[in-house]
Amino acid sequence: MFEKVQAILAKQLRKDPAIITPQSQIKKDLGADSIDILQLLMRIEDQYGIVIPDEELATFNTVGDVVAFLEKQEEKA
Repeated sequence: MFEKVQAILAKQLRKDPAIITPQSQIKKDLGADSIDILQLLMRIEDQYGIVIPDEELATFNTVGDVVAFLEKQEEKA
């Protein structure tokens, strides 16, 4: 799952995937702004066929947070 999120972020933010780790902070370390995050989430929602609630969105600080949420959604399915 991490590799999929890493690839999406690398493409979205034009970053080398090698610098993106589960501990990377999406805004601080990767330089994502609000528009980048919104586009990322829309891509994830489309790819996985899920809806990410706003209250969950507020908890996404690191790449690992996004991965953990997606893994939890897979378990539910």
